[in-house]
Amino acid sequence: MESSGAARSMDGNTRPIRVALISPKGPLYKHKTGIFRKSLRVAPLTLTTLAALIPSDVEAEVSLFDEGVMDVPPDLDVDLVGMTVITGSAPRSYELSKQFRERGIKVVLGGPHVTLVPDEAALHADSVVLGYAEETWPQLLRDFVRGQMQPVYKMSLDFSLQSEANLPFARRELLPKSMYKTRNTFEASRGCIHSCEFCVVPTAWGRRPFQKPVAHVVEDIRRTGARQLVFYDLNLIADAAYAKELFAALVPLKIQWFGLSTTFLNRDRELLELTVKSGCRGLLVGFESVNRQTLASMNKGFNRPDKYAEFVRELHEAGIALQGTFVFGTDGDSKACFEEVLEFIHEVRIDLPRFSIQTPFPGTPLFARLEKENRILTRDWSLYDGQHVVYRPLKMTADELMQGHENAWKRAYSLPFVAHRMFRSMPVWPLILAANLGYRFYARNLSRFYTCQGGTI
Repeated sequence: MESSGAARSMDGNTRPIRVALISPKGPLYKHKTGIFRKSLRVAPLTLTTLAALIPSDVEAEVSLFDEGVMDVPPDLDVDLVGMTVITGSAPRSYELSKQFRERGIKVVLGGPHVTLVPDEAALHADSVVLGYAEETWPQLLRDFVRGQMQPVYKMSLDFSLQSEANLPFARRELLPKSMYKTRNTFEASRGCIHSCEFCVVPTAWGRRPFQKPVAHVVEDIRRTGARQLVFYDLNLIADAAYAKELFAALVPLKIQWFGLSTTFLNRDRELLELTVKSGCRGLLVGFESVNRQTLASMNKGFNRPDKYAEFVRELHEAGIALQGTFVFGTDGDSKACFEEVLEFIHEVRIDLPRFSIQTPFPGTPLFARLEKENRILTRDWSLYDGQHVVYRPLKMTADELMQGHENAWKRAYSLPFVAHRMFRSMPVWPLILAANLGYRFYARNLSRFYTCQGGTI
């Protein structure tokens, strides 16, 4: 490679390096053969951010491939491939990596799974990037054009999102607008201050929150002209003071936004009022369970089931729709858990209920505990997507967990259940109706995409 930041072509002339950034998918989410419809798809932010992080001193042509909406060309002709890997997509990532490397194309792997199990990932790549890539990805590219790419790049201990160099504006135009419900995805912060047993975040990145300057977030939104947008932040209100500053700055933009929160939101009246004024129209909230003991066992005791109904009522009165997530299969769950959750959803009218099977992602305290108890059934990472049974439950069989989970999806998205939820008028009801219909398709077709039977592999 040439130190000028360009590659040398066969005729001896220099040319820009060709870089492909790929988000591989597992069987549930893959283009054409996957289950998700456009009504449930929002554009990823990682690929467009990585594209924006290519430094100006590296001449590069970049192409993006999200396998959730498009195919990766089998004859892709590039110099370098970068893939962002979650656990469920790891086998597909390794498969693609093998194909590219056999053709002499260098492969870089990064993302949560790689950070959790770097030694495994390193067996399938020329280089791995651990942690957030704002500083390491530009350095890797510079090393690549010099022919000095290192096998491992690791996020520095003093990493910050306050540095201007770490704050490019994502190149959203590189993804096809027609393939997504929205391409307007943003983030203001990363990380989470909590330590839920099942969550990969504390293990992969620690519990220290990373925050972008509010002025940068506002400018990013202004530049796109977005009127409706999604925040990808794992917990947008983790730092109440920061959230209040952000929401106050969003008010003049007159936007509608959707994001993620916790049940702490209505415990701070000023914060809730600013959330509404800033244009919030929908939140994803991890209720996880309606059982207090179950929540305590997963280190999520700050959730209070006796306050759930009040929380939902107050957000509905404020015009905020709720996507509520629930986890089945914890050690405190018996076969009664499915009916308990469905009754709660029906009673309080959760606008978009979503269910997952407890999944012990590698590197998490949950995985370590279940492995010690000899309860892990498989290490086929493609099944680690929250919709398969990959461990031995404590109070029911794997079959009972799988069937109860699937039946919960089908009942929650039966027409009577959907009609009951939609009966209450909401400012964003057309979006909620479209999402309900999308999840109805998902619920009715989930069994076709299961590749494990009875939890045994």
